[in-house]
Amino acid sequence: MTDIQSALDLIGRGAEEIIKGEELEARLKTGRPLRIKAGFDPTAPDLHLGHTVLLNKMRQFQDLGHQVIFLIGDFTGMIGDPTGKNVTRKPLTPEDIAANAATYADQVFKVLDRERTEVRFNSEWFGKMGAADMVKLAGQYTVARMLERDDFAKRYAAQQSISIHEFLYPLVQGYDSVALKADLELGGTDQKFNLLMGRGLQEHFGQPAQIVLTMPLLEGLDGVAKMSKSLGNYIGINEPAIDIVTKTLKIGDELMWRWIELLSFEISLAEIDVLKRDIASGQLNPRDLKLRLARELATRFHDAAAAEQAIAGWNAVVRGQGDTSQLPLAEIAVPAEGLRLPALLTACGLVTSNSEANRKIKENAVRIDAEVVVDAQRIFHPGFEGVLQVGKRNFSRVRLACA
Repeated sequence: MTDIQSALDLIGRGAEEIIKGEELEARLKTGRPLRIKAGFDPTAPDLHLGHTVLLNKMRQFQDLGHQVIFLIGDFTGMIGDPTGKNVTRKPLTPEDIAANAATYADQVFKVLDRERTEVRFNSEWFGKMGAADMVKLAGQYTVARMLERDDFAKRYAAQQSISIHEFLYPLVQGYDSVALKADLELGGTDQKFNLLMGRGLQEHFGQPAQIVLTMPLLEGLDGVAKMSKSLGNYIGINEPAIDIVTKTLKIGDELMWRWIELLSFEISLAEIDVLKRDIASGQLNPRDLKLRLARELATRFHDAAAAEQAIAGWNAVVRGQGDTSQLPLAEIAVPAEGLRLPALLTACGLVTSNSEANRKIKENAVRIDAEVVVDAQRIFHPGFEGVLQVGKRNFSRVRLACA
């Protein structure tokens, strides 16, 4: 294990809050591997970069020699965490949970070391609990304490319904820490109340209270809202390498620093300070730093060859350097009579509507194989193959097939 201060610096990288820092330092000084817990409800089968903020921190703990526990909340998923919403989240069915959980392992081990990860399901202990046990657990906290949770308080004040089972979620998550004898629990800032619940329950059951480490919620591609599939501002870790590269290169310069701090393993905090000075002095173009981050992410979730192929394709289209055949080829089904250009751009996902496509065509912002196209009535038939481009960085290499 590395020296204590170096370990604390790495653990603290990007962290929003550590409760309590002095307890963490004391446990690190014992020299024993700590039990690091993070829970994930299998609410969706696909993970995005926002989910990897916690996974990255878990990997850092692994690299420091600690025991990481990846907890799949198959039991809590059937309760449904309100997660700051003003309505009750619909609980998942056992079938939903099983299907989603089955996809997690292949994804999380793109970040975590498989050999040093303990995968657990909280149905292991809750499946053995009877009604009397659950009632006894519920007796550990009052309604008044539960209403200290911000989203519960707001809903209560607004006279919006709160189901009794929702109060069980923080208790159940907290008891997970008892069952696993966690030394430290990781979670997003929106999970602070639940994480602290774990401290209280551990003390009640005679265990040392876990340290709580909260991580910020990663802003999505828009740089404003939390990364979310529902908002479309995300990068999925299973997306093609070219999509990871092109989307990363579209983020704003300010957001770039946030992403580097939370997502990069290769760029140290000390180097970040140097890079900021280089960009401020004009010695470094922010685009080149984004390209470095994009390469790292594409390599992590695919491999080095796929990352280089994606970057070569991006350079060919955006910089006019190289062969566009390096780009992945997407097959698009079209009618035998073909599609007009606006409809084709929409079908390829390069614009959201035909009206937007027509506007881009009028702005001379649409290219086919690097040539500007101004004829909105042009029809493309099955058999066409080429690179469609809208703006500088939105493009796709497509082949049209008969629907």
